[in-house]
Amino acid sequence: MGRGGKQIKQNRQSGPPILARVSPIWFGRSPTFGSRVAALVLRLLGWTPLLAPTPSPKIVVAAAPHTNNADFWMGLLWIWATRIPVRFVAKKEIFAFPLGLFVRAVGGIPLDRGRAGGNFVDAVVEIIKRQPEIALAVAPEGSRSYKPYWKTGFYYMALEAGVPIGVGILDWKRKRVGITGYVNPTGDIEADFAQIRALLEGAQGHTPANQGPVIPRPKDAQS
Repeated sequence: MGRGGKQIKQNRQSGPPILARVSPIWFGRSPTFGSRVAALVLRLLGWTPLLAPTPSPKIVVAAAPHTNNADFWMGLLWIWATRIPVRFVAKKEIFAFPLGLFVRAVGGIPLDRGRAGGNFVDAVVEIIKRQPEIALAVAPEGSRSYKPYWKTGFYYMALEAGVPIGVGILDWKRKRVGITGYVNPTGDIEADFAQIRALLEGAQGHTPANQGPVIPRPKDAQS
């Protein structure tokens, strides 16, 4: 069985968060001039790019803490440095010319919620299943301002697609950006969130006052 098949099999096993040595490049890819330049820029800025080797060619990346617009630029440098196939889903309206050219270039995938029947999670799961490899990025806090909980759409995307959750970190205190480890969603959301919290322990956002706790949205909370 090839590497991808072996890793997918590993993903289906239950257990603690998947931790591994830090690797600077997405598996199956080689460094390029552009990736080396991006990695150099990060290091000149004092940042360490992280990429724990993935257990699957398809993952959902929960990126946190997301507290400031500056997170985007550090994340973009990390994407270029690691060559990770990051994609994100956005409403189709923002893909209009000329902004759409940039949004697509940085990994945007347009989604027509009307055609998707209004079920956002199911529509994204179908996108994940169609891709040979994908790191579907989501900001679970849903906003750069303080939120008392995380939205759980990313969790159910990973659960229904049968892929791991890559725990992405934007740690401005220790200047670390990337994926620190993986959690296999089991359906026990409280237990799985405990593993996510462990992988994010000590991380501090750009604007600490905007950083909320890593807990799932209560069922009775409004969207």
